[in-house]
Amino acid sequence: MALELTNGFGKIYLSITYNPANEWVYNNWVGYQTYAGIVAGADACLAPLREQGCAYLLNDNRQVLGPWNHAVEWIVRDWAPRAIAQGLTHFAHVVSPESLAAISAEAMHIGIGGQLQMKMFGDIDEAADWLRQARQGVGSSM
Repeated sequence: MALELTNGFGKIYLSITYNPANEWVYNNWVGYQTYAGIVAGADACLAPLREQGCAYLLNDNRQVLGPWNHAVEWIVRDWAPRAIAQGLTHFAHVVSPESLAAISAEAMHIGIGGQLQMKMFGDIDEAADWLRQARQGVGSSM
C-alpha cells in the first residue's frame, strides 16, 4: 500500500511504496517540489526503510518539474546520515529529463559522495537492474 503525500492544493507530490519482491522502497516524486515538501517526503520514506530493514531506495524524479536545489544541503547534511545510520546502503536516483531538476540531482549526488552507494540514471529499468544486482552482490560499485 502506498503512502501518498499531498501539497497545499491537495495534489499528490510523493508516493512511497515498499516493493517486497525486490526488497526496496520506491519514491515517486511529482511536480514542483517545495523545501517543506521535500523535508516531509524524505523523512516519510525513512519509516518504510526502517520498518522493512531495507537497504535499497529507488528514487524516481522523472515527473519532477523545476529545481529543488533549495533542499540539497538539508538532504546531504541531515537526511542522508540518518538514512545511512538506519541501514540504507544503495540509492538509485532516476533523474528528471527537465534540466533544472537534473542539476539539483547532480548537486545532491556530489554532496552525498562516498557515504553510500549512489548512482544516477535516466532510465528507470536501468536503475532497477542496478539495485537488483546490488542485492545479489554483483556490480554494486558506484
